[in-house]
Amino acid sequence: MRVLVTGASGFVGSHLVPELVERGHDVVALTRDPASYVAPAGVDVVEGDVLDPDLSLPDVDAAYYLVHSMEAGEDFEERDRRAARNFREAVDAAGIERIVYLGGLGNEDEGLSEHLQSRREVERLLGDGAADLTALRAAIVIGDGSASFQIIRQLAARLPVMVTPSWVRTECQPIYVDDVVTYLVGVLEAPETAGETYDIGGPDVLTYQEILTTTARILVGRRPLIVPVPVLSPGLSARWLGLVTDVDVSVAVPLVDGLRNRVVVTDDRIDEFVQPDLTGFEESVRLALGKEPAVESKAVEA
Repeated sequence: MRVLVTGASGFVGSHLVPELVERGHDVVALTRDPASYVAPAGVDVVEGDVLDPDLSLPDVDAAYYLVHSMEAGEDFEERDRRAARNFREAVDAAGIERIVYLGGLGNEDEGLSEHLQSRREVERLLGDGAADLTALRAAIVIGDGSASFQIIRQLAARLPVMVTPSWVRTECQPIYVDDVVTYLVGVLEAPETAGETYDIGGPDVLTYQEILTTTARILVGRRPLIVPVPVLSPGLSARWLGLVTDVDVSVAVPLVDGLRNRVVVTDDRIDEFVQPDLTGFEESVRLALGKEPAVESKAVEA
C-alpha cells in the first residue's frame, strides 16, 4: 500500500515511518522542510505545510495525520482547525480513500481541556470529508523524544520533594510508543477499522503521582516526596514546570491543562483487530531511559 505520513519528522511519525517500510508499504513523508528530514531508505519525501490552503498531496492509498499544536496562545485552536480543514480538502482533491489520525483520550462529558477539545474537533473535521477516517485516541505516549515524558523525566530527576497541584491524583493510561505504532499500522491493514474510532492504552492505569514516583525510582533510585495542594492553577503549574524543567512554558501550559482530565481506555473494541504485546509502564520507562530491564528474582528449591 502507498501511504502518506504527515508529521513524519515528529516523535510518533519518526517511529511509524520505518515500521511501515519494514511491513512492505511504500511511504511518502510530508514535511515543511525536506532538507532537514533524513528519510529512511526507500521513503519518498515531498514538501508541504498543512497550514497552506493550497496544500497538494500525492497519489496515495491512505494518509496518516500526526499533526497538532503543542503551543499555548489564543490562536492555537484556529491553527489546528485550519490545518485539519486544509488537509481534509487536499485529501479529497487527491482522491485518497483513508485517513488515520492519532488524537487524545478523555470524556467530553467531563469537560476536556482546551487542547483536548481541539484534538477532538480536528477528529471531527477530518471525518467530514469523503475519506474514511480511523481515529485512535491515546493518553501519554512514553518514549525518548516525547514532550510529556520529558517533563516526567526531568521532574523525577531534579526534585526530591514536590509541592504539586491536585492533578497528580488524576488517572492516566500511558502507552509505549512502539505499541502506538503497532496500533497505527494495524488499523491501516485492517479494512474493517475504516470509519471507526478506538481507544488505545498500555496495560497499566496509574495516577500521575505513581508515574512520577516510578520514573524516579528507575532513574535515580529513590521516590520523591509528593505533596499535592489544591491552590495551584494550570497557569501557575505551567510556570512552576518552566522553572524546574527545560520545557518551554508555552508547551507546558497545554500539557498541564490536560492533566486534570482522566484519560483511560473505556472501549476495547480495537482488540478484535489489533492485539499488540503491550509494554508495561515500568518497562516502557526503562526503554525510554535506556535502562537495563528489571531482573526478576527466582525461587531456589532446597
